[in-house]
Amino acid sequence: MYRAAFLRHIAQTSDAPIGLEIDRAEGPFLYTTDGRRITDFISGIAVSSLGHGHPEVVEAVQEQAGRHMHVMVYGEFIQRPQSAFAALLAAQLPESLQRIYFTNSGTEANEGALKLAKKHTGRSRMVAFRNSYHGDSHGSLSVTGRDVYRDPFLPLLPDVHFGEFNDPAAIALITPETACVILEPIQGEGGIRPAEPAWLASVRQACDNAGALLIFDEIQSGFGRTGRLFAFMEHGIVPDILTIAKSMGGGMPLGGFAASDAVFAAFRNNPPLNHVTTFGGHPVSCAAANAALTVLLRDGWMRRAPVIEAKIRQALGSLPGVVEIRGRGAMLGLQLGSFEQTQAFVEGCFSEGILLGWTLHSNTLVRLAPPLTIPDEVLDATLDVMRSQMMAFPAGIAAVSF
Repeated sequence: MYRAAFLRHIAQTSDAPIGLEIDRAEGPFLYTTDGRRITDFISGIAVSSLGHGHPEVVEAVQEQAGRHMHVMVYGEFIQRPQSAFAALLAAQLPESLQRIYFTNSGTEANEGALKLAKKHTGRSRMVAFRNSYHGDSHGSLSVTGRDVYRDPFLPLLPDVHFGEFNDPAAIALITPETACVILEPIQGEGGIRPAEPAWLASVRQACDNAGALLIFDEIQSGFGRTGRLFAFMEHGIVPDILTIAKSMGGGMPLGGFAASDAVFAAFRNNPPLNHVTTFGGHPVSCAAANAALTVLLRDGWMRRAPVIEAKIRQALGSLPGVVEIRGRGAMLGLQLGSFEQTQAFVEGCFSEGILLGWTLHSNTLVRLAPPLTIPDEVLDATLDVMRSQMMAFPAGIAAVSF
């Protein structure tokens, strides 16, 4: 019904959009206007961790919309949903991450974090890592480590220095002139690559020695997807600034960054209001986020992540053509041997009603990010189809060595 308007008036970002016309979504499923039921095995790119349309999140949205929506630029009025959610989230975080600034999205969270680091330290030098992804706005793109996305928009922010992820040699980039180091504890779009604990600890120590701030981008890995509320908690290495978004809002648009009182003091003067947002921390989004985090903690859905990981590894890990399964919990990457195999696998699964996808940085890695709430019977049936599609691929176009 709306296909013509979509193709004519919606700005396209690829030459071949998937083009599913969504009627409704519920739990792990998308329902299309032509009667198809699709298993969403990427959760809207790690957003719908509680599934689509969780009833308590929907109820919170409806209740708050009935009270009020936008009333004032963020940070001036006391709004119950913002304060309640901030308090609940802060209670789960270390003492040094007790103050939270809400934004609309993940890239905005990273923009704010970079500005905060520069303002707090009085420095401009930034260190980032190749194959990272921190967003598409100018500041976030400036610290994203893939030239194919950066080059069309040069010049970007100056004084950004890139090292290799997990490479000890990159530590030398962190100097007393460095304002911040930004990294993902698990690179998402870069191929679902976890940071090595010892390397992460050395980055933390180098930042401490240099007086630089360490920013962890947990926009994709946060809110239970790896089995802990945030991936950094597995290693006990705490950032100075934590950026968050995606599943944070329970399906509503919301991002944020957390730091200490001392770090955030830089935003309060010279001049006052030197970082503001009109819709960041929108009360409806915060009400949804508060409900989503309450459900996640109360019902123990984080404990579901390692169960999902074990089932996926058992079902797919030893199949011909599977080079490797990387990641943690319900944030996994299925590395295949060739583009042809990957394309055939993703398209074959889609024809059987399973939505998968690549990451931005690889055409041989399939993203696996099902909802934490996916029932065992749906997960098992999905994995059966995926196994069948993998086994159906011609043996003659199999894996190459990585």
